[in-house]
Amino acid sequence: MNVSDAIAARRSVRGFLPDPVDPELLRDIAVKAARAASGGNIQPWHVDIVGGESLDELKAIMAAKIEAGHTEKPGYDIYPRDFTAPYRDRTFAVGEAMYGHIGIERADKAARRQWFARNFQFFGAPAAMFCTVDRRMGPPQWSDLGMYLENVMLLAVEAGLATCPQECWAMYPETIERFLDVPAERMLFCGMAIGREDKAEPANRLRTERAPEGEWLSVRT
Repeated sequence: MNVSDAIAARRSVRGFLPDPVDPELLRDIAVKAARAASGGNIQPWHVDIVGGESLDELKAIMAAKIEAGHTEKPGYDIYPRDFTAPYRDRTFAVGEAMYGHIGIERADKAARRQWFARNFQFFGAPAAMFCTVDRRMGPPQWSDLGMYLENVMLLAVEAGLATCPQECWAMYPETIERFLDVPAERMLFCGMAIGREDKAEPANRLRTERAPEGEWLSVRT
């Protein structure tokens, strides 16, 4: 597979088969992804791979918290507080498209909350990855994390796996940092579900659009 094909094939999958993924394959992907660029070669990412009984334990913890309505102070603002067009519009559009595929009306808030809670079960994925970063790092290093995670997702495509990067885990930083025994100087950035796509899941019919290049690209020669 060439890079262009992997980029075109990568998407966020929201329904996985329960088939286990070889931990050594995940380790190999995580190590290869570390060739990502980082300013000054800082390499600010710290990665935890979770599967098997450990993932089952975490899923049980999160199911209990969601059932009890337990919330935590998010580790950061997932979206800007001043969220304006066109960015807000794109987020709204993809959300409505997804709920359309799974047949949940906008007015059915309870069903939408139940669906969103599936994030915290990794949409059934048999493996997960968490990325943490030193709290002293700033926006440039956070962009380095994005480059690392993109490498992970493209390497997963090459390996026949599907992924779903999940910033939603920033809503439960205390739980995840405690579960992973993250040192106090580090904070949770995001999680990622990893496994094999369940092609029967209606949500996986979603294909997100990209803004026309005229909205964001300028070429000067």
